[in-house]
Amino acid sequence: ASSDPSGCLVKLRLFAENLVKAVFAHHRLERSFQSNLNDLLNDDSFKSITPAVVLDKIHLLRIKGNHAAHGTLHPLQSGQIADFVKEAHELAKWFALSTGLLSRSKIPDWKGLPLAEPSKSELQREKKAALQKLAEQETLMAKLLADLEEARAQAVAAKKSETEKAAILSQAQQAANALDFSEQATRFKLIDEHLISSGWDVGPRGISTAEVGQEVEVLHQPTGSGIGYADYVLWGENGKPLAVIEAKKTAEDAQKGKMQAKYYADGLEKMHGQRPVIFYTNGYDIFIWDDAKTEPPRSLFGFYSRDSLDYAHFQSQLRESTIGALNPEEAITDRLYQIEAIKRVAETFDKRRRRALVIQATGTGKTRVAIALC
Repeated sequence: ASSDPSGCLVKLRLFAENLVKAVFAHHRLERSFQSNLNDLLNDDSFKSITPAVVLDKIHLLRIKGNHAAHGTLHPLQSGQIADFVKEAHELAKWFALSTGLLSRSKIPDWKGLPLAEPSKSELQREKKAALQKLAEQETLMAKLLADLEEARAQAVAAKKSETEKAAILSQAQQAANALDFSEQATRFKLIDEHLISSGWDVGPRGISTAEVGQEVEVLHQPTGSGIGYADYVLWGENGKPLAVIEAKKTAEDAQKGKMQAKYYADGLEKMHGQRPVIFYTNGYDIFIWDDAKTEPPRSLFGFYSRDSLDYAHFQSQLRESTIGALNPEEAITDRLYQIEAIKRVAETFDKRRRRALVIQATGTGKTRVAIALC
């Protein structure tokens, strides 16, 4: 694993996908034939019987495996690959316990990865054994595929009732609790991965870097002591806060972190003289709220990079722009209705709206208006 982290992560993602399919097959849940891993994870039937902490762990392996497969994997910190293998081990333990395949006493505990790389002779023996096992498995493949098709047909004919789903979820949650899964730790790992994907230097859990502060003390909070601790603060090169991130439980709506994040932003602004952009998330759904520019919250696919946040603050400093009073170049547009359209669009953007629609008849200069706006 340590000698080939990218290959290891791709295989861990494949493991996660096979585990999800095994859950579908075990509980005879209906699924489309060509559904990918993300489709399966967002399937309502699957989510209704799977604890949030287990979903977090699977998503973590999915995201990291995708980065490895697509060549966008950032350098891993020492020992980090072992953490991801451990996540897969915990998922395997949960599946065995929740489905009744093994009792808790018979499930082996995590012992870490071997410190030494195997010798060439050991690798050859392992390869030979793997080939023999593969040959045996191929003889069973046809039967397994037939069984899978039969199970899928039965799933269509016998959909789970809400009561049955609740019972399955209860059993699955009991298995997760018995294994001491930490939803908070897994959720922070998901957020860390989103930040790393956006180019941020994220330290191990609880350790801040020059770019990403974790559990940052914030003054001027509505608490008894007047002190709070922001989950994440993203810092600029000048040492001022570019953004603050508030994380909520995966099972909760990300919107619940909105006001808490605002309190942190208020405190950071008083402490550093610069108001940070607000992000709040539950690990899956990410929202941005740039209230300094009076923009409403909106959902994102990921966090902003450092350069993007720098630019957002630059725009905020110029929010008193008088673009609506500017006249377009007459060499491009000289008709009064064209000039009027351009000014109306400029006024719309001055009001912090994100889009505007221009409707003109054929032959009235739509292209010229578009060029003048640029």
